[in-house]
Amino acid sequence: MGAGEPTKILFGTDGWRAKIGDEFTFENVRRLAEGVARVVEEDGTTAKSVVIAYDRRFGSEEFAIAAAEILLAHGIPVAYSGTDVPTQMASYEVVMRGAAMGIVITASHNPWMDNGFKVKSPTGAAAGPDLLKRIEAHVASTRGPELVGRPFADAEAAGMVERYDPYPGYKKFVERNLDLKAIAAQKMRILVDPVYGAGAGWIGRLLAGGNMVVDEMRSERNPWFCGVNPEPIRPHIDPVLARMAGGGYDMGMLLDGDADRAGAVDERGVFLHQLQVFGLLAYYMLEHKKDLSPIVKTVNESSMGERLGERYKVTVHETPVGFKYVGPKMIETGASMGGEESGGYGFKMHLPERDGIFADLLLLDLLIRERALGRPTMSSVMEHVASIAGASYYLRIDVHIDRAAYPVVKEHLATELVGNPPSSIGSHAVRAVPLTTNDGVKFFTADGSWLLVRFSGTEPLVRVYAEATSAELRDELLVIGERLARG
Repeated sequence: MGAGEPTKILFGTDGWRAKIGDEFTFENVRRLAEGVARVVEEDGTTAKSVVIAYDRRFGSEEFAIAAAEILLAHGIPVAYSGTDVPTQMASYEVVMRGAAMGIVITASHNPWMDNGFKVKSPTGAAAGPDLLKRIEAHVASTRGPELVGRPFADAEAAGMVERYDPYPGYKKFVERNLDLKAIAAQKMRILVDPVYGAGAGWIGRLLAGGNMVVDEMRSERNPWFCGVNPEPIRPHIDPVLARMAGGGYDMGMLLDGDADRAGAVDERGVFLHQLQVFGLLAYYMLEHKKDLSPIVKTVNESSMGERLGERYKVTVHETPVGFKYVGPKMIETGASMGGEESGGYGFKMHLPERDGIFADLLLLDLLIRERALGRPTMSSVMEHVASIAGASYYLRIDVHIDRAAYPVVKEHLATELVGNPPSSIGSHAVRAVPLTTNDGVKFFTADGSWLLVRFSGTEPLVRVYAEATSAELRDELLVIGERLARG
């Protein structure tokens, strides 16, 4: 990019993200909003509103207003969140309002110095590749200094802005599929960790008024996230594990920075990783909800999905990484649920988009139902699911690359690893399957264990994943994968 040239903006697996003050600037947010506005105009839906929401990151409210002012300049009404809210609340508002689109200012689980721009389609799902390409094309032809928005206060006074509170409607939406009063009536104690993010207070509020005791930690707003990535995985959630290891809790519920991802901890303080949670939720839908519709999973999601699919005679569809692929596939196939490795889960009965709060509530409902069947703890439920779907020894490591060098590293790996994958890794003969998105390769060993090496679509790093039949094989595959990632 030469001096004076606008930033080249391309959406990754989950929106566009960049460092605040570097590439994530008011100018670029306005360019992105301009791209959304032009697509809304092309689609003839300017009379419909665009929903705008934001998280607790530094400056998110101001960036959201900057985006709103561009839309307002096009005469597009805006539904603007009255406070920071979980990302899925924007999805819910888009669906309920019949809105043209949704915008969320959030960088999800990224480091504290980043922010991001997500787009929701009219279905409430993450905008798919085709829609994002249309927006990107308009953004590429737009320069920020040329954009003039309509002042937010002026537009609000003219009735073009509606501030919304999603809680009352969202609660009713959840109650279509979950009896919150019956769940809250249980004599249980749970611990919720929103890791300083926008999910703070939501689960406790939804389950108030009964016997359920909901404790919450790390719930205050802290744009620095106390130096951890707001992601529901270790080591970021180790303080939760330590607190739960002391006993007294039936379950721990985890959220990420914008609360669209879920995680869980059993009664002993043992972390249930994202692939195990996928297996638990798939089992819940198949066994307890009796929904035998297809299941959608990403290429880096657990093989527990296929094994449960075989057991219940349900079709399992696999997509590239990112809910921008999962959501549309769920809609296309009428899938009961979709899941991705990062802890994002969507449900046909709810939204074809990730909702960490709803997923955590389903896990709680699963535990309550399984108690009636003689499995009184989350660890015993996990044991049971593993007995029918196979154990999941899983771990992911991130190989960080210097941001400036990242394009060169990606090109090298695409040529050497993806373009010409080896037929063996270490002492293991493997079946190598390059990803359809050309951003990585997946290796399968003879016993069904797998190793995946792929470029991140949101950060300058290479992700290495392994799911194996034993912890020893998993660790061996990860060491090999890291070597491959480093070239």
